[in-house]
This record gives sequence, C-alpha cells and structure tokens, in this order.
Amino acid sequence: MAVIADFAAYPQWASAVRSAEVAARDADGRPSLVRFSLDAGMIKDSYGLSYEWDDSGVRWDLAEPGSVISAMTGGYSLADDSRGTEVTYDLSVDLRVPLLGMLKRKAEKVIIDTALKGLKSRVEGLRAQAAAAGSTQIDMDTEEGAT
Repeated sequence: MAVIADFAAYPQWASAVRSAEVAARDADGRPSLVRFSLDAGMIKDSYGLSYEWDDSGVRWDLAEPGSVISAMTGGYSLADDSRGTEVTYDLSVDLRVPLLGMLKRKAEKVIIDTALKGLKSRVEGLRAQAAAAGSTQIDMDTEEGAT
C-alpha cells in the first residue's frame, strides 16, 4: 500500500503521469486529494482525485475535472495470497471528446495494463533495493514519507 500512497514517485513508474501533488490529507495522514498532470499522447490534462483508504485498498473519484477528463472512478484492492499480494485494479474514465465504445475500452485496457505493470515493476525494484541493503522488507516509512 505504501507504493500506491507514494504519489510523488508516480512519474517514475506511471508512464503518463508527469506530476502528482498531495493537496490534502485525511485524519490518518493519508492523501485525500491529489492533483495530477497527465500526458498520455493525445490526452494531456490536469485533474484532481479524491481518495478513500481502508485496510484492503483505496478508491478514488474525480474531484476536480480537467479540460479533457470529465469523470473518473477507480481503485486498487490488495489481498494476500500464497505468492505474495494480489492486486486488483479497476478504472472507469469519461472524456469530454467523443470516442467510439471500442476505442474507449481499448484505451482503458492500455491504461490498466500500464498501471499494473508499472506498479509491479516499482515494487520489485524496491524489493531488490531492500535485498541489496540486507533487508527483507521494503522501507515503508521512506516510501510514505516521500509525499
């Protein structure tokens, strides 16, 4: 969960994210409003997402629409399994520009696949760094403190 909450690092592993800034935190200190700058080829936009956290994941909704993105909901659900942590990601995005249903579904699939591959790569990279430093766990305090 620490990697997901480390919004300052998103541009390092979420290829279309140019910047992510935590604008507000909840009573537990977790990000509750994050402003993003996105450059995904034909789609360039800035928008804000509101976040709700619980023990098994995080959900978000569009709080500040952009000039192109008119609606967005999604979330990560995490569950321990015998191989590690299973991550489920869902996303729904509406744009102000019309797209055929087939193109919209393809774009959503590319976004989801890219996000999951980027997240996996980030976690594996942090795990390798921790192993090289002689630790068996990712330093979660460092990750969460980066925002």
